Amino acid sequence: MAKLGMDRRQILKGAGILGGIAAARAAYAYTPETPNPPVKTPGDLAIAERIAGVKYTPDERAMILDELEDMLDRLRRRRTGVELKNSDAPAMAFDPRLPGKTYVVQSGGVRLASGEPGPLPSDEAIAFAPVHAQAYWIKNGLLTSSRLTDIYLSRIKRLDPKLRCFITVTEAVAREQAWEADVEIRSGRYRGPLHGIPFGMKDIIDTKGIKTTWGAAPYQDRTAENDAAVTKRLRDAGAVLLGKVALGALAYGDLWFGGVVRNPWNMNEGASGSSAGSASATVAGLCSFAIGTETMGSIISPSTRCGAVGLRPTFGRVPRTGAMSLCWSLDKIGPICRSVEDTALVLDAINGHDGGDPGSLDWGFAYDGNSATAGDIKIGYDPKWFTGEDATDLDRQVLDQLKGMGFTLVEISLPKLPYSTLLTTVEVEAAATFEELTLSDDDDKLMWQGDKAWPNTLRAARFHSAIEYVQLDRFRRQVMEMMHGMFEQVDMFACPNFAGDMLVITNYTGHPSLSLPLGLIKRQTFPLTGTEDKKLGFERRVPYGFTLWGNMFREDQLVGVGRLLERAANFGAHRPILLESLNREE
Repeated sequence: MAKLGMDRRQILKGAGILGGIAAARAAYAYTPETPNPPVKTPGDLAIAERIAGVKYTPDERAMILDELEDMLDRLRRRRTGVELKNSDAPAMAFDPRLPGKTYVVQSGGVRLASGEPGPLPSDEAIAFAPVHAQAYWIKNGLLTSSRLTDIYLSRIKRLDPKLRCFITVTEAVAREQAWEADVEIRSGRYRGPLHGIPFGMKDIIDTKGIKTTWGAAPYQDRTAENDAAVTKRLRDAGAVLLGKVALGALAYGDLWFGGVVRNPWNMNEGASGSSAGSASATVAGLCSFAIGTETMGSIISPSTRCGAVGLRPTFGRVPRTGAMSLCWSLDKIGPICRSVEDTALVLDAINGHDGGDPGSLDWGFAYDGNSATAGDIKIGYDPKWFTGEDATDLDRQVLDQLKGMGFTLVEISLPKLPYSTLLTTVEVEAAATFEELTLSDDDDKLMWQGDKAWPNTLRAARFHSAIEYVQLDRFRRQVMEMMHGMFEQVDMFACPNFAGDMLVITNYTGHPSLSLPLGLIKRQTFPLTGTEDKKLGFERRVPYGFTLWGNMFREDQLVGVGRLLERAANFGAHRPILLESLNREE
């Protein structure tokens, strides 16, 4: 990366301190041997004022200058004297619960509405079967975990070279765990519905002794020393680890150091991100389910693109101990499946407090597929969400179906506020998390270097004001209060995936969501991440999804309503035409 001249360095240092973005030096590497030169004159602060959005008099600038070197000295001493690891969380932890408010506490486990799946079908049908069906066959001796694991390993070998959705395939580990599961089940030691079920783990979640690369070239040889909390819980449930599924580098997009994860429905486009491999592998029948994460759309977006079911839990419900931190106050871990009720089975296994995560909550989870009735649930919607240019007939069909099912639909309107300004939080926390990547110039090793890619975003984020960051946090509390008031009127919202500001709002308030496919539409191909190819054309019919946004800790309601929509859509009858696409390319 090119070095900047002396005068501009001085201006950047003034901007860093004056704007509360101390150390705005993303443009070059810092070492103790070559410290930044001081800001010498009050005039050096003038351009910095424009960046910070303030205006000072010459006398005020002179007074600031007197304090500036001391502030810079504190910055230098922190950088050279304090080593910060990705796992070092801030002292302040986000809690989605508002003081003085009450929330539903659950217990009782999971009871599915889904019935018996019938006799064992062909291997391909087994691969695409929902988790609860596979669990039934395994529990009743109709299918072994070893056979199911072999089916998936064979499909991975055949299809993943084109899909690029696995970074590391743990074949030996999977076969050993499947064999252990079969022995335990035959011996009467059945652990539950995930016992013997093969899955993919997003490659930002640690697995002891196995590479966890974060999808990024600077970390592609990183091997975890311990299992993450989620890894341990799935192992305790008897699930079988097939491997580490791909993600866009540092949890953004679908481009990792090995290529672009492809959408199984259209091999000419990416799977979206960042849980790209989780959605692609699940939809392509390369695993029974996968674990994804979301900071700002990373479960919803790839689930929508690929036609998966993605459950983003309430913030804090699933512990992030041992998972890569991107944004401490927003990161969430959740399941990506082929069936709505399967998400309840997986969430039940990974839910619960862990002392290693300061944002982790001790909150029970329960789901009974036969308990709730339509009359018990009020669903809010804004008519504008369904009349805009991005709304489709499938979106409007959902409202008609919900009415027909007997749910009470309530028209709502969210206050018009600048919700998108909250995105500063992601940029600031991510820039802090990966400060060393920026200052060392190792960000140059990331595959994607565009203006929207992480390297540029993390550099630019150093020009955010610390004061503005705090002010936005205060605004965030206002939004949390607003949404609490909305959920006093309704139990959930029905909304097209990216309509309005629901994606931003609910990620910042910590509310859960469920995205599920409802049909197929003819859609324009998205250009591959990191390319300049703007030639878009209609390739084929691809999945179209919809999102339900739930009240705090009420994932059970989301799953209950989602199951009914899933049954009406019968999307499971469709399978991606990836084999046809692969055959054409060969």
